[in-house]
Amino acid sequence: MPTDVSTPTESPGPLKGSGARSAWALGIYFLVVFIGGALLAPWLWRAVNAVAPGSGLAGSPFHRYVNRSLYFFALVGLWPLLRSLNLRRWSEIGFAWRPNSAQQLGQGLGLGFSSLLGAALVVTLGHGRAWDFDHSAREWWSNVFNATLAALAAGTLEELLFRGALFAPLRRQWGFATATTLTALIYALTHFFKRVQFQGTIEWTSGLAVLGQMCGGFLDWHELVPAFFNLTIAGWALALARERTGTLWFSIGLHAGWIFWVKSFAFLTRGEPLADVWIWGTQKLIDGWLATLVLLAVVPLVGWLTSDSRVRQK
Repeated sequence: MPTDVSTPTESPGPLKGSGARSAWALGIYFLVVFIGGALLAPWLWRAVNAVAPGSGLAGSPFHRYVNRSLYFFALVGLWPLLRSLNLRRWSEIGFAWRPNSAQQLGQGLGLGFSSLLGAALVVTLGHGRAWDFDHSAREWWSNVFNATLAALAAGTLEELLFRGALFAPLRRQWGFATATTLTALIYALTHFFKRVQFQGTIEWTSGLAVLGQMCGGFLDWHELVPAFFNLTIAGWALALARERTGTLWFSIGLHAGWIFWVKSFAFLTRGEPLADVWIWGTQKLIDGWLATLVLLAVVPLVGWLTSDSRVRQK
C-alpha cells in the first residue's frame, strides 16, 4: 500500500538547540579534522618508517600522510559530530535502506556516469583533448580498479558527510535553500587544497606547514574559476537528490558516477596543444565552462528522476 515517506521537510521536529549550536559543532569538527590531521601526520610517518622501513608505504611522500590523517579524523569525528547535533540514527541523515534504494542508487549512478561521459565526448569532438587508448591490459585493469574504488569510497564518504551529517541539521534549522547553499559551498571549497611536495626534515610541525601550503589553492584564480562554480552546482544537484528522496542513495550513485569519469579522463585522453582549457577544461574534466553547462542540465534531470520519490511501496 502506498505510503508517504519521511523527508527532511517532514522530519519529526526540530533539533534541540539553536542554529548557532549546529554552526559551532560543525566549526569545531572541521577545526579538529584539519589541525588534528596535520599534527597526527608526522607521528604516522615515523610509525610507518619504524615498523616497515623500506616499504612502499614508508616511501610515500609526506603530503599523502597528511591527506590520510585528515581522512582519519574526518571518519573518527563523524559519530561524535552526529551525536552533538542530536542525530542518533543513521536514518536521520539519510543512510537508510528502503525498498527502492537500489533503484535510486542505480539511477544516480547512471546519470552521473552518462553526464560526464557526454562531457568527455563533446570535449574530444571539440578537440579540447584527444582519446588515448594506447595502454597495456594491466594499465586498463589498474585504472578501472582504482577509479571504481575511488568512486565507491568518495561517493559514500563525501555524501555521508556533506549531504548527511552537514545537510541534515542545517536543513532542520534554516531550510532547504540555506542548507543546500552552505553545504554546496563547503563541498566545493574542500576540493581546492593544493597538492604540494614537502621538502626538508619531518618535524612535529611539518603537517601544519603542509596544510598551510595546501591552502594556497584557495588563492589561485585559474584553479577556482570555473571549477568552483561547477562543484557548487554539483553540490546543489546532490542536495536536491537528498531532499527529494529522503535518503543518500541517489546522491551516492550520482557522485560515484562522476568520480569514475574524473579519475578516468586523464588516463583515457591526452592534451591538445592549441586547446582552450578555459572552455574545455583540463584532464580534470570538470574545470571548464563546458562542464558548467553539463552540470546545469543535470539539476533538472535529478528533479525529474526523483519526482515520484515521495510515494513508495511498503
